[in-house]
Amino acid sequence: MFTPSSMLELMSKLPKRFTDFVDRYPDIGRAYGDLGRAVSDAGPLDAKTRQLVKVGIAIAAGLEGGTHSHVRKAVDAGATPDEIRHAALQCLTTIGFPAMMKGLSWIDDVLISPGSESATPPFDARS
Repeated sequence: MFTPSSMLELMSKLPKRFTDFVDRYPDIGRAYGDLGRAVSDAGPLDAKTRQLVKVGIAIAAGLEGGTHSHVRKAVDAGATPDEIRHAALQCLTTIGFPAMMKGLSWIDDVLISPGSESATPPFDARS
Protein backbone atom coordinates (compact mmCIF):
# COMPACT_ATOMS: atom_id res chain seq x y z
CA MET A 1 0.00 0.00 0.00
CA PHE A 2 1.21 3.48 -0.80
CA THR A 3 2.03 5.57 2.24
CA PRO A 4 1.81 9.37 2.20
CA SER A 5 5.62 9.64 2.05
CA SER A 6 5.99 7.10 -0.78
CA MET A 7 3.20 8.85 -2.68
CA LEU A 8 4.98 12.22 -2.25
CA GLU A 9 8.27 10.73 -3.49
CA LEU A 10 6.55 9.20 -6.52
CA MET A 11 4.56 12.35 -7.24
CA SER A 12 7.72 14.46 -7.43
CA LYS A 13 8.53 12.67 -10.72
CA LEU A 14 5.03 12.69 -12.21
CA PRO A 15 3.47 15.13 -14.69
CA LYS A 16 1.65 18.06 -13.13
CA ARG A 17 -1.63 17.01 -14.75
CA PHE A 18 -1.47 13.70 -12.87
CA THR A 19 -0.42 15.23 -9.55
CA ASP A 20 -3.23 17.79 -9.81
CA PHE A 21 -5.69 14.91 -10.37
CA VAL A 22 -4.39 13.04 -7.32
CA ASP A 23 -4.58 16.21 -5.23
CA ARG A 24 -8.20 16.68 -6.26
CA TYR A 25 -9.15 12.98 -5.96
CA PRO A 26 -6.80 11.48 -3.35
CA ASP A 27 -8.84 8.31 -2.77
CA ILE A 28 -8.77 7.51 -6.49
CA GLY A 29 -5.04 8.29 -6.60
CA ARG A 30 -4.33 5.90 -3.72
CA ALA A 31 -6.49 3.19 -5.26
CA TYR A 32 -4.76 3.61 -8.62
CA GLY A 33 -1.34 3.38 -6.96
CA ASP A 34 -2.37 0.29 -5.00
CA LEU A 35 -3.71 -1.33 -8.21
CA GLY A 36 -0.44 -0.62 -10.00
CA ARG A 37 1.54 -2.18 -7.15
CA ALA A 38 -0.75 -5.26 -7.11
CA VAL A 39 -0.33 -5.74 -10.86
CA SER A 40 3.46 -5.41 -10.56
CA ASP A 41 3.57 -7.93 -7.71
CA ALA A 42 1.22 -10.44 -9.38
CA GLY A 43 3.86 -12.30 -11.36
CA PRO A 44 7.51 -13.10 -11.96
CA LEU A 45 8.54 -10.24 -14.28
CA ASP A 46 11.24 -7.96 -12.93
CA ALA A 47 10.90 -4.16 -13.02
CA LYS A 48 12.98 -3.71 -16.18
CA THR A 49 11.00 -6.33 -18.12
CA ARG A 50 7.69 -4.85 -16.94
CA GLN A 51 8.74 -1.39 -18.14
CA LEU A 52 9.89 -2.73 -21.53
CA VAL A 53 6.51 -4.43 -21.93
CA LYS A 54 4.78 -1.17 -21.00
CA VAL A 55 6.86 0.73 -23.60
CA GLY A 56 5.47 -1.62 -26.24
CA ILE A 57 1.92 -1.31 -24.92
CA ALA A 58 2.12 2.49 -24.89
CA ILE A 59 3.43 2.56 -28.46
CA ALA A 60 0.75 0.16 -29.67
CA ALA A 61 -1.95 2.23 -27.95
CA GLY A 62 -0.62 5.40 -29.59
CA LEU A 63 0.17 7.04 -26.26
CA GLU A 64 3.05 9.48 -26.68
CA GLY A 65 3.06 10.63 -23.05
CA GLY A 66 2.78 7.04 -21.82
CA THR A 67 5.70 6.04 -24.03
CA HIS A 68 7.81 8.90 -22.67
CA SER A 69 6.91 7.92 -19.11
CA HIS A 70 7.68 4.23 -19.53
CA VAL A 71 10.95 4.95 -21.34
CA ARG A 72 12.07 7.02 -18.33
CA LYS A 73 10.91 4.26 -15.97
CA ALA A 74 12.68 1.61 -18.08
CA VAL A 75 15.93 3.60 -17.87
CA ASP A 76 15.44 3.94 -14.10
CA ALA A 77 14.93 0.14 -13.93
CA GLY A 78 18.24 -0.46 -15.72
CA ALA A 79 17.20 -0.86 -19.36
CA THR A 80 19.71 0.24 -21.97
CA PRO A 81 18.75 2.40 -24.95
CA ASP A 82 19.24 -0.63 -27.22
CA GLU A 83 16.91 -2.74 -25.07
CA ILE A 84 14.25 -0.02 -25.13
CA ARG A 85 14.50 0.39 -28.89
CA HIS A 86 14.39 -3.40 -29.30
CA ALA A 87 11.13 -3.43 -27.33
CA ALA A 88 9.74 -0.93 -29.84
CA LEU A 89 10.86 -3.07 -32.77
CA GLN A 90 8.70 -5.89 -31.40
CA CYS A 91 5.68 -3.76 -32.33
CA LEU A 92 6.51 -3.81 -36.05
CA THR A 93 4.67 -6.93 -37.15
CA THR A 94 1.65 -6.17 -34.97
CA ILE A 95 1.01 -2.45 -35.44
CA GLY A 96 2.91 -1.77 -38.67
CA PHE A 97 5.97 0.15 -39.76
CA PRO A 98 4.65 3.74 -39.52
CA ALA A 99 3.26 3.24 -36.00
CA MET A 100 6.44 1.53 -34.85
CA MET A 101 8.54 4.35 -36.30
CA LYS A 102 6.38 6.87 -34.47
CA GLY A 103 7.07 4.92 -31.27
CA LEU A 104 10.81 4.99 -31.93
CA SER A 105 10.64 8.76 -32.33
CA TRP A 106 8.85 9.03 -28.96
CA ILE A 107 11.58 6.89 -27.40
CA ASP A 108 14.24 9.13 -28.88
CA ASP A 109 12.43 12.19 -27.50
CA VAL A 110 13.53 10.89 -24.10
CA LEU A 111 16.78 9.10 -24.89
CA ILE A 112 18.43 11.82 -26.94
CA SER A 113 16.99 14.84 -25.18
CA PRO A 114 19.53 17.42 -23.99
CA GLY A 115 20.95 16.46 -20.63
CA SER A 116 19.67 12.90 -20.81
CA GLU A 117 21.98 10.43 -19.11
CA SER A 118 21.16 7.92 -21.86
CA ALA A 119 21.76 10.25 -24.78
CA THR A 120 22.72 7.85 -27.55
CA PRO A 121 22.15 8.11 -31.27
CA PRO A 122 18.95 6.44 -32.47
CA PHE A 123 20.75 3.92 -34.68
CA ASP A 124 24.25 2.56 -34.56
CA ALA A 125 26.33 2.18 -37.69
CA ARG A 126 26.37 -1.59 -38.10
CA SER A 127 27.57 -3.00 -41.39
